Amino acid sequence: MPELPEVETIRRGLQKQIVGKTISKIIIKKPNLVKQSEQSFRKELVGKQFGKIDRIGKLLIFTIILSQNRTDNTQADTEITKRYLLIHLKMTGQLVYCDNKSFVAGGHANSKKEEEQFMNGKSETFCKPGRFTHIIFDLKEQHRGKTSMFSRLFFNDMRQFGTLKVVNKEELKEIKNKYGIEPGRPNFTFQKFQKALKNRKTNIKALLLNQAVISGLGNIYVDESLFAAKIHPQRPANNLNINEQKRLFNAIKRIIKLAIKNNGTTFSDFIDSKGNKGNFKQKLKVYGRQKLKCTRKDCLNTIKKIKVAGRGTHFCPECQK
Repeated sequence: MPELPEVETIRRGLQKQIVGKTISKIIIKKPNLVKQSEQSFRKELVGKQFGKIDRIGKLLIFTIILSQNRTDNTQADTEITKRYLLIHLKMTGQLVYCDNKSFVAGGHANSKKEEEQFMNGKSETFCKPGRFTHIIFDLKEQHRGKTSMFSRLFFNDMRQFGTLKVVNKEELKEIKNKYGIEPGRPNFTFQKFQKALKNRKTNIKALLLNQAVISGLGNIYVDESLFAAKIHPQRPANNLNINEQKRLFNAIKRIIKLAIKNNGTTFSDFIDSKGNKGNFKQKLKVYGRQKLKCTRKDCLNTIKKIKVAGRGTHFCPECQK
């Protein structure tokens, strides 16, 4: 499942490609992914421009510029009417952008075959829908009144859990209020982190996965953070002492920052907007390493995998207490 670093990486990649481009056409192959009527969805988007792209937790927020209201006798700032296209990739969602020069993919990893096609210079295959392409946005860019380039944005989703919806400013505010503090944002302070853990009897793994408490974390980075902080995933959240709380808080900040720098983990099988492979996968200490030796030099134990909070959970039974 794409987590905060993966979603942030695709946000940055798409920001450089689609801002200012107009949505000329939308093809909807799976209406169940669009959480409003097809007619309303198209009406809100077709003929409109992409503005900046934001994110909260794992939710991508595309600003849609509907119109500019200006008067002839004033030099005041232009008032822009906006809507917001919300896209959540969920478990297997993926966004793919392509034109005749660029290719940006993010979310669920591409197959080895797709990666090889791109590496061999066959990137034009990505401008055609794939087996799991369910929503297609045809884009155009205006230059001096003329359409200068055609491009496409695909929403792919193998398991079809992803969602797309257009909301207004008030609806967006309500949605944002449902998210907890987030690593990398000003609201992620140690004081607020302590408050989030206080009086919580649930295990620490489940708490960190709760988007209403800590937004953006998923299975990979929770396991990695708990390992770095030497905390067992089944420990009750309110049972951590202040030193353990500090270790975990700092581990989350450090690991998320490093993962974003390295384009995330699920990006390992495809190319980002600069032609680089995501490589945080090579830096994982515990996730996916069950039955392998612990990476700590002074530990002779092996990594175990159990189920915690309904998720496969990796930890070292010796290092994590």
